[in-house]
Amino acid sequence: MHPAPDRNAFEARLRAIGAERYHDKHVFHRMLHGGQCTLTQVRAWVINRYYYQSRIPMKDAAFMSRVDDPGLRRAWRRRIEEHDGGLQEGGGLRRWLKLAEATGLDPDYVASTRGVLPGTRFAVDAYVSFVREKPMLEAVASSLTEMFARAIHEDRIAGLLEHYAFANDNALSYFRQRLKEAPREVEFGLSYVLDNADTMEKQDAAAAALIFKTDVLWSQLDALHFAYVAPGFIPPGAWNGRDGVSADEGEIAQAERTSGHDTEHCDAGD
Repeated sequence: MHPAPDRNAFEARLRAIGAERYHDKHVFHRMLHGGQCTLTQVRAWVINRYYYQSRIPMKDAAFMSRVDDPGLRRAWRRRIEEHDGGLQEGGGLRRWLKLAEATGLDPDYVASTRGVLPGTRFAVDAYVSFVREKPMLEAVASSLTEMFARAIHEDRIAGLLEHYAFANDNALSYFRQRLKEAPREVEFGLSYVLDNADTMEKQDAAAAALIFKTDVLWSQLDALHFAYVAPGFIPPGAWNGRDGVSADEGEIAQAERTSGHDTEHCDAGD
């Protein structure tokens, strides 16, 4: 075992991973935030990202099942509550389905996870297995992509409001809520990793876990881009652009104009 560098140097190392590898740099996100995605491509992103969102509380429950410390369990339990919500309302999953409905998708279809790309399933399921099986330090470190999420949520809110007729405060409530929730999670997770990575070997393992998580996020966007942008090869069983669509683009635009939430209105209020 080799003594670890100081906390500040280790934190800088972790943040450098995000600066280089976080998925805000992926071409699909740049298309999405810049208004270059078709409605079909946006819907494909919503459908596949829901699978990731739906597995986050499962990942957190798997982690908690291994934790002996009740204080750590109490702190981590909040993550599950933030995603699943209460019995009748609230939670990130319900807010994500509001986004799905705003884009003209049937929320029940999205929640069924039918049509999710194989690449999405493989990446997300690998993440759940990683957290279930790896040492606790690495499991927590893999969650630290949250350190880099604030900027992408802010860019996404601004970009969707500017470029897409479906975007309004109700549709984007997931991202606004994450701006409130994520800082608490980052503070706790980062402190845990910095406190417990007390050797060079542990720091290396924690950094590798964070790199793994950035790969999980990046590979989901690779699968989306391949299937729905270029070359446009949709795998058998994946969403075909038609299933689960409850409103066409014209109906969405008309509904937004009727409700007073067209694009120009949203821009003025942002």
